Order: sequence, then structure tokens, then C-alpha cells
Amino acid sequence: MRPHASAIRYRREALKMSLAKLSALTGINKGHLSRVENGKAGLGDKNIHRVAEALDATPDDITHKESP
Repeated sequence: MRPHASAIRYRREALKMSLAKLSALTGINKGHLSRVENGKAGLGDKNIHRVAEALDATPDDITHKESP
């Protein structure tokens, strides 16, 4: 799974959640989350699940669809 940067940022902003709050909820460094939202870094499957849960979303909501 590859994180979908704009989907993560959109969901976070729709929830009026700061990067600091998302970092606190997921245990992922705020700077790394910023790089993810800017398409400059990725997330492993475990962290994608953490971010999805914090954003009240499914992993599919915040990742690119993989081609078979």
C-alpha cells in the first residue's frame, strides 16, 4: 500500500485535526507525517493502519489502489 498524500491531508483537515494531534494519536513523528502529506515520504502498512484509524477511515480511503 502506498499512502495517498492528498487524501490523508483532506481527511485530517476535514476533522480539524492538527499534524501534532495526528502525531500524538499515531505515535508517528510530526515531521514525517508532514513529508507523507507532501508526497515526499511513505508509510509502512502498520502505520497506514494507525493513520487510518486516527482519521476514522479505512486504509483503502487513504492509499493508492495497487494494480495487479
